Amino acid sequence: MTHQTWAIEAEGLVKLFGEQRAVDGVDLTVRTGTVYGVLGPNGAGKTTTIRMLATLLRPDAGTARVFGHDVAREPHVVRQLVGVTGQYASVDETLSATENLVLFSRLHGLPRATARRTAVDLLERFGLTEAASKPLRSFSGGMRRRLDLAASLIAQPPLIFLDEPTTGLDPRTRAQMWDTIRELVASGSTVLLTTQYLDEADQLADRIAVIDRGRVVAEGTADELKSAVGTQSLQLRLADPGHVLAAAATVRDRFRVEPTVSPEAGRLTVPLDDPGAVTDLLVLLRERGLGVDELSMQKPSLDEVFLTLTGHPAEATDDADGSAAQSAADAAGTTVNA
Repeated sequence: MTHQTWAIEAEGLVKLFGEQRAVDGVDLTVRTGTVYGVLGPNGAGKTTTIRMLATLLRPDAGTARVFGHDVAREPHVVRQLVGVTGQYASVDETLSATENLVLFSRLHGLPRATARRTAVDLLERFGLTEAASKPLRSFSGGMRRRLDLAASLIAQPPLIFLDEPTTGLDPRTRAQMWDTIRELVASGSTVLLTTQYLDEADQLADRIAVIDRGRVVAEGTADELKSAVGTQSLQLRLADPGHVLAAAATVRDRFRVEPTVSPEAGRLTVPLDDPGAVTDLLVLLRERGLGVDELSMQKPSLDEVFLTLTGHPAEATDDADGSAAQSAADAAGTTVNA
């Protein structure tokens, strides 16, 4: 099925919990063989959207197809094509890592010997071989998350849903998970990744949907989103920090824009989109004896994109999913690959 252009095609997805619209008309198209990032704060509707696409929740309106198969009419087919890893490890604390993976493999119908080989291979792939026989209560959060991802790959699904896979992880473990996600795509998988970490979406996603209060408020590549909300900025560090105020006055007089000034560091940030204006400014500063030690051009960050689009930072939370949504999601289970 993975030869198709689109791994996911969703139109007008809606999910209601009582009178609350946790998802309010979401459209998504995810190209096969890519990482698609769904970016938003806690409660924005990201998890509920994934659960509908993975057949764990039935949409109240709209349609969705996975590799051409309708999630409502062909749920059993769709479940053969997807792996879902939730925000919390769905493993048995009383079993070792090997025993967990063997159990999941057997539930998928693998023969006993194949199940053991699969467990060994996955533990090696995710750097858990040394901890294979240890009780899970001794695992760190990052180790549990990697084991949960390993479990979701037992059936080698062509589409993998990763719901905030690095929440709460330390920077080193986050970087390891990023490498693993890149490897999955390089080996032919498609990944839909939800996150509230803007740098994660920037690093991993080929395209990004920004979702807020149950709606997609913007969609595109990271560069497209950044370009849509603001100009580039020229970052300057003056050779003599004492000249920074004079340089700022030059910018105001000549270009009619307001620079951001950091006198202590001798730095100046100037909102300029036109490369020609950058050249003119540098020549003007040199003519006035205001030497520049360092310069760079910087696009708006995804943090600025999110703030512009939604009116609040990405770390903010609202209750769009609601407690009812979370309860239903929990009841459905967090790891599925049938």
